[in-house]
Amino acid sequence: MDDWNKFPGNEEKVTETPVNFTTPESTEKPEKKKKPKSKYVTKKFFIFSLVFTMLFSAAVGAGAFAFSSALFGNTTQGNSNTLNATNYNLTKATGSELSIQEIIAKNENSVVAITTGSVSTDTWARQYVTNGAGSGVVYSEDGYILTNNHVIDGASTIEVTLHDGTSYEATLVATDEQTDVAVLKIEASGLVPITFGDSSALAVGDLAVAIGNPLGTLAGTATDGIISGLEREITLEGKSMTLLQISASVNPGNSGGGVFDQYGNLIGLVVAKSSGSDVEGLGFAIPANTVKEVAESLIANGYVAGRPAAGVTIVDLTSASDAMRYGVDVTGVYVQEVTGENAKQAGLQAGDLIYMIDGEKVTDSDMLVRQIQDHEVGDKITLTIVRNDQMQQVELVLEDSNEVNK
Repeated sequence: MDDWNKFPGNEEKVTETPVNFTTPESTEKPEKKKKPKSKYVTKKFFIFSLVFTMLFSAAVGAGAFAFSSALFGNTTQGNSNTLNATNYNLTKATGSELSIQEIIAKNENSVVAITTGSVSTDTWARQYVTNGAGSGVVYSEDGYILTNNHVIDGASTIEVTLHDGTSYEATLVATDEQTDVAVLKIEASGLVPITFGDSSALAVGDLAVAIGNPLGTLAGTATDGIISGLEREITLEGKSMTLLQISASVNPGNSGGGVFDQYGNLIGLVVAKSSGSDVEGLGFAIPANTVKEVAESLIANGYVAGRPAAGVTIVDLTSASDAMRYGVDVTGVYVQEVTGENAKQAGLQAGDLIYMIDGEKVTDSDMLVRQIQDHEVGDKITLTIVRNDQMQQVELVLEDSNEVNK
């Protein structure tokens, strides 16, 4: 627009204001402005306001405390089984049915400390006693205790100490080296046995609470974490094992102790931790389903019944130097000794290279053992072997491992 004042609503408005003139002769004095009254707070009002503020603050604080207690539980010293914020967060994050304190309370009387004594002889034929320590869980009210085979292996004396401090001399019922499970017996009654959970139903991220005797001196120690991995193939002392991986802290002495789920049920038996100064949060446990099956058979038979075996002792020759030591040209899995009657009848011989099982290439001895364990006693398998640079197939009926090892 050329003229801003012509824009509607912006026209310049002019207002005439009357002007009053007074003459010098005027004697009328100008009116004085009234001084505003000053505002002030009376003493009575101040006291009333202060009391009201104090009462309001106290009410807000009490409400906040009540809300906190309802949410996290009372954390006073008079109640040791209350739920604190840390445990609330972990149990909530994992969807746990029970708090960690409730899981511990349910199982603390079902986990025991184990101490062992072994007689050793030095190079001067002098004997001395070495002590060991581990953990275990109560299997039955009448005194059966489960632990690891390696905890009691070679022990001449075994002592079991309950959560209340009572100690008993234990005897070895039976043991299984392959699964690293052993059964002990103490002369006691009215014990609190663990309840088994279903380890096959676990998922990564589920709550895991470990209770045991770390370092052999801290019986009843509980640590918490999650299930970090399922069906981990781990080789321990030359044996391949399928284990659970947990993030709950475990240490020497925890072996044989229990790992419990969100319901307080046993889901694993601690067997090892990953070693190394820079490694933490890597613990391993034998799945509870395996523990239960092996324990039942050990108590009933004194051995694990129904375990299939090929009836041969095998050796891994994985390097050229190993092959040269045994006088062979090719690395692989070799038959070292034929022990089973079915294997002898099938024509297997020491020195045979086991190249395939049921059409699948054998990569190492662990793979071969796993394939055999997937079968049952009486099943027929086909082995492809190499003998004198010639490949041939052998059909073999699997035997009961206890019969083979007699």
